Amino acid sequence: MSDTTTQHPVEPGAAPAHTGPHGYASDKEAYLKRMRRIEGQVRGIARMIDEDVYCIDILTQVSAVTKALQAVSIGLVEDHLGHCVVDAARSSEAEGAAKVREASEAIARLVRS
Repeated sequence: MSDTTTQHPVEPGAAPAHTGPHGYASDKEAYLKRMRRIEGQVRGIARMIDEDVYCIDILTQVSAVTKALQAVSIGLVEDHLGHCVVDAARSSEAEGAAKVREASEAIARLVRS
């Protein structure tokens, strides 16, 4: 059986690509359900704009979507730390350090957004 996983190039000093199941694998359906709900909320916001709904009402919905995406992000960070980072650290100190750096960079991007 061939591996159809897309491999991403690894920069020098970067964490090696994760080859096993991802940290969110056990919660995949829940994540997909949440993302479908968020997708519906975003479509609702577009509809509100199309229907010339009051600005504050639209902003309220944008805030709700933002909070929902933040909740997904926090869950993915927890799954990544608890699974991917822990597995890498068990593998070797260098792999663990690379995964911690990768997670720190991802968290920094979330904080800036």
